[in-house]
Amino acid sequence: MSKNQTLISFLVQRINEDHNRSALVGKRGGQDESLTWGQLGDRVCRLAVALIRSGVQPGDRVVQVSENRLEWIVCDLAIQLARAVHVPLHATLSGRQIVEQVVDSGATKLFLSDCSQLTKVTDRMAELPGPLDFWVFDSSDGFSGGIQVASLAQLEDRGDRSESAWVLEEAQQEVTPDTLATMIYTSGTTGEPKGVMLTHGNLCSNTEATIAAIEMSREDRRLTFLPLSHVFARTCDLYTWLMIGYELSLAESRETVLSDCQELKPTTLNGVPYFFDKVRRYLISEQAEVGVGALRDLLGGRMRMCCSGGAALPVHVFEFYWQQQVPLLEGYGLTETSPVITVSTSKDYRRNSAGRAISGVEIRIENDEILTRGPHVMRGYYRKPDATREVIRDGWFHTGDLGHLDEDGFLFITGRRKELLVLTSGKNVAPVYLESLLLEEPLVAQVLVVGDHRSFLSALLVPDCDLLKKTIQEYEWMAESDQEQTREAALSDPQVIKLFSALIARQLSEVSHHEQVRRFTLLPQPFSIERGEVTAKLSLRREVIGEHYATQIEAMYQADWRGPVVTVE
Repeated sequence: MSKNQTLISFLVQRINEDHNRSALVGKRGGQDESLTWGQLGDRVCRLAVALIRSGVQPGDRVVQVSENRLEWIVCDLAIQLARAVHVPLHATLSGRQIVEQVVDSGATKLFLSDCSQLTKVTDRMAELPGPLDFWVFDSSDGFSGGIQVASLAQLEDRGDRSESAWVLEEAQQEVTPDTLATMIYTSGTTGEPKGVMLTHGNLCSNTEATIAAIEMSREDRRLTFLPLSHVFARTCDLYTWLMIGYELSLAESRETVLSDCQELKPTTLNGVPYFFDKVRRYLISEQAEVGVGALRDLLGGRMRMCCSGGAALPVHVFEFYWQQQVPLLEGYGLTETSPVITVSTSKDYRRNSAGRAISGVEIRIENDEILTRGPHVMRGYYRKPDATREVIRDGWFHTGDLGHLDEDGFLFITGRRKELLVLTSGKNVAPVYLESLLLEEPLVAQVLVVGDHRSFLSALLVPDCDLLKKTIQEYEWMAESDQEQTREAALSDPQVIKLFSALIARQLSEVSHHEQVRRFTLLPQPFSIERGEVTAKLSLRREVIGEHYATQIEAMYQADWRGPVVTVE
């Protein structure tokens, strides 16, 4: 990394070099939004001054609970400029979860996007220490929570432009690569949330090395829709933008990404495998034959590459994008590693590999586990020294993921140690691999393979209901009058059960005997973020799903099971 690089130095460079250049574009509530670097810098400086006037001291934790929006970015940079520590919490969290993380972080200042987020917190005020300052992006008129709330606009009005130069100069002098920049709470797919402490050096070194590995240009327009509260979007969308100075486009919501692509015409896009597979499924469902170029047209016509992270990328999704001449590049990392450890490039990739280590990052394999060392590794878990020592030993971060390196240094991830299923026969099974095979079938939207300490594997399977409905109509399995029956009834239809039994057998035909799924249950509703069954990156939370569907799982292992079975040859 360039000596003494910080997020502050990135920001100052952009303001000085690109003052009149477009920085941010987007749409909110149907209204266009945009800022030049100069306008952004002005808002950030004024807000930083206002935060300092409001009592924010260097090192103070400032919480933000918001969906992606322009204000999220302004607040992030202003918090850094005020030399505080940004604690972004996921907007999908419940009130209990938000309050727990606010208390753990020790924050006394909170930014919230609207009254719905504010209400989550104020409903549990008795559990919070006081006093607290609340600032809401949208109007809080009519809020009757019994506390004083100010708007972001009111706070910004307290910032004096005449003090902007002083704040910038002070931050440049005092903030170093060792300064704590953010605390991101993560529980992954299991365990209690832990505050991951990342420094300016962690984030800037990772940003710089990622840019060096992947072809990015100032002429790019990147569309961002992943939650900025996650470090994947934070580093790979937000801070690469801050370092390079390309134009960043904010998707209006997760549901509008394709329409946003049509309007904004981005050239690059980061996402998770679930999103890229969903786009593939949509294109296949809309076109009988998907010709080369159809995917690029769907993504706005200018898309030159996409990057996938957050979970393993299924091979069939990877191949579909490359066949469509829209390279889909897989990377690997964790919140604790800022996050990027490895990336693929359009010229340097391997099928089923997460790429090679970026500059400055070391990888080694120990007892099949992936270990990494370098400037990207977190300072530690906040107020959890034992948990920190458990994962960082002799400078090496133990990821908990399983994998191997080939002779050219390409990393292949085979599973997660905590996710391995151990059958009563003693055989170890990596469920993620089997799930990826089943997800190659368009009729399968989501699937969880279970069987730990059991004699065989079973599966909870969520069908793609739209495609299933088309299939039922095509084969005329039901009378027209029955086609509007409840989803639960459709999933118990003998022909539907036979269909899924056959496709499971077909998709797993090449795996070993002990890796075969013997029984399954079709679920009428998908695993959701709202119920805590998937993370914000849409990775499965196996323990939570196991608890929610304990009755269905247990039933599949009873001797009198009369539900769906798979005939294995």
